[in-house]
Amino acid sequence: MKKLRVWDLPVRLFHWALVLLIAGAVVTANIGGNWMEWHLRAGYAILTLILFRMIWGVIGSVYARFANFIVGPRAILAYLRGLRSDAAVRLIGHNPLAGLSVLGLLAVVLLQAVTGLFSNDDIAIEGPLFKFISKELSDQLTWIHSELSINVLYGFVALHVLAIAFYYVRKKQDLLTPMISGDVLTELDVPAAKDGVLVRLLALVVFAVCAAGVYALVKLV
Repeated sequence: MKKLRVWDLPVRLFHWALVLLIAGAVVTANIGGNWMEWHLRAGYAILTLILFRMIWGVIGSVYARFANFIVGPRAILAYLRGLRSDAAVRLIGHNPLAGLSVLGLLAVVLLQAVTGLFSNDDIAIEGPLFKFISKELSDQLTWIHSELSINVLYGFVALHVLAIAFYYVRKKQDLLTPMISGDVLTELDVPAAKDGVLVRLLALVVFAVCAAGVYALVKLV
């Protein structure tokens, strides 16, 4: 067995920052009142993270790239057969099912963040882009934001937690620790993810560009 770097620091920071920000956005929305300003700020940060992850999924380290875990139906079915037969299915990075979950989660969080930009609460809080659309359309997007996509997001979160528990109990695979340390123990002869200074500097530049873009968007007049 050897220790292998799988998740680079940018991916790990993205993961845990997204967890904290989604939790913060849910809590502040439920409290309401003056806390809605913090709800909006959490939404801007979440949008920045999602944009960063979309770019990092193209130019990031090997296991962070979408091309590494987006596979066709045949590969997904083969993986499912391995699970049903209780075979030792061990892959580096996201497995085919996790890959689908990642794409779904990114899509629904992006939808949640974008609809929030146009939403309103009929009292005092309006998204920064509310003024660019009609009140009727804003109400429709508010419903998507507060009723539809948020419940889908809850479903993805529950599925994510259940998957971690399933792999830990049934497959004896710890999926949580590697997302903290970045490393896994494996016998597979596969390359390690690059996670040096240059990779981290590139990630910082990408994140800064995304943050600047979101800031410019919400400050539109």
